[in-house]
Amino acid sequence: MLKITVSRHSDEKTLILEGKLIGAWVSEVDSSWMAESSGGQPVRVDLAGVTFIDADGKALLRRLHREGATLLGNGCLTKAIIAEVSGRVGNTTTEDKSSNRAQNAIKPAVIAVFFFLFAGNHLALAEEKPTLQLTLHDAVVLALKQNPQVQIGVLQTAESRQDQNIARADLLPQAQLNTSISVVRANIETNFGKSLPGVAEHLGPFEVFTTGPQFNVPVLDLTLWSRYAASKENASSARADLQSAREQMTLLTVSQYLGALRAAAEVHSAESRVSLAQALYDQAADLQKNGVGTGIDTLRANVELQNETQRLIVARTQHQVAIFGLARLLNLDPHQAVELTDEVSFFQTPEFVIAGTVESAYQARPELQQVEASLRAAAATKRAASQSRLPVVQASGNWQYQGLSINTGIPVYEYQVGMNLPLFTGGRIHAEIVLTDLEVQKLEQRRADLRDEIALEVKTAFAQLDSSRHQVEVANLGVQLAQEEVTQARDRFTAGVANNIEVIQAQDALARANDNQIAALYEYNQSRADLAHAVGQMESLYTK
Repeated sequence: MLKITVSRHSDEKTLILEGKLIGAWVSEVDSSWMAESSGGQPVRVDLAGVTFIDADGKALLRRLHREGATLLGNGCLTKAIIAEVSGRVGNTTTEDKSSNRAQNAIKPAVIAVFFFLFAGNHLALAEEKPTLQLTLHDAVVLALKQNPQVQIGVLQTAESRQDQNIARADLLPQAQLNTSISVVRANIETNFGKSLPGVAEHLGPFEVFTTGPQFNVPVLDLTLWSRYAASKENASSARADLQSAREQMTLLTVSQYLGALRAAAEVHSAESRVSLAQALYDQAADLQKNGVGTGIDTLRANVELQNETQRLIVARTQHQVAIFGLARLLNLDPHQAVELTDEVSFFQTPEFVIAGTVESAYQARPELQQVEASLRAAAATKRAASQSRLPVVQASGNWQYQGLSINTGIPVYEYQVGMNLPLFTGGRIHAEIVLTDLEVQKLEQRRADLRDEIALEVKTAFAQLDSSRHQVEVANLGVQLAQEEVTQARDRFTAGVANNIEVIQAQDALARANDNQIAALYEYNQSRADLAHAVGQMESLYTK
């Protein structure tokens, strides 16, 4: 990418280039040069901020130098390139010319090697970006700001506002200025069907000059008002649709973030189990070495260690995939490293109280607001169809300066008020009314279905939140008991009163308890998000 800045002064102009002079940017610089050099002022090209120049860029700089541009730069590399493209290698004397020719033969090769090494290092540094620290709040804010689906909703809302402006313009007076100069020659015989004695067969040619404003004012047209009302409701529907998209994107981002936290928790749990399995394996190997344990005990411990290591590999892969999915939702650079900073909060289960009922959800959910606005727009469209049977009154007119030439014209004008009353439209108006009735019926069915869906979501979310809270309590207790079981089995194995089958079974029980705990914590956090979405408070809760 290349940034081109033009600095203009009274006596000269400067093209300031920053970035890489490569590919399509070469033609952009050429266009800027042609635009600025056409004024006759000296033009300088500042290359101090350029980090890479390809062969096309060098060819362009060489041509600009021949056309009178002054090339500026600092640093050894930039100065060497300027010297190469401008043909200047320093102040030479007659005695130095032969040696300079030898140096000039070697210098391009040295410059090329140094240039590519420098460019490679620069590209490598450019790809190394600092890790992006993301909280859940930051992730939601970024998604609402950068996700393409949300941006499409913003553009659709802007389109609906312009449609509203267009509908409003039809209610306002329209005026235009017309100017024409014409030369007229008419055949008189074609107007009468025959030639007239004593009258020439043609009229003209003569010149006619006309200029002046024309206007049109809708005095009485109820359909225009109804269409304007429909456009306003459509704009309200688009805004509600945008809010619905924002709520849905917030839910998706929160769910993906929670999924990534769950994957991170599974990685930590797997690492802890690998450390435990490694310790148990070392213990079994030591006991075997001292003649107390058996080879089968060591083998079992090693098998369990490999199983836990495999689970760790799978957990790390799932964590990476979850991070990639979150970066996709946030529309981040694929090379951007992301780190989640809310991992601790994943294990916290504070009391979650949210004021919300089915009735309040009906008022807050943007999906229902969008359907209500669409219903009002359909009703206004139906009124417009019915009102198209009524008379339409319009005032129009024009004032013109008219004559056989500009100097011989006189003012002429015409003002009129007209009425248009539809008598027969071939059933079009009736069909439009029936069509809007069908649209209203569809929207009413959609509203009823949506109300039932919202009620089910609210009730289900409350039930799942209460259930998941109790599941977390049970899962935490299960982890504590499993850890105690591992400790006791390990002690029995060390004491020689049991083999390590009990230890392996205790390890498996601990793995299941960890999985149950992480799943319960994820369900609890996800249930909170589902409840916030069900009552229409998703964005307000996670962006405050």
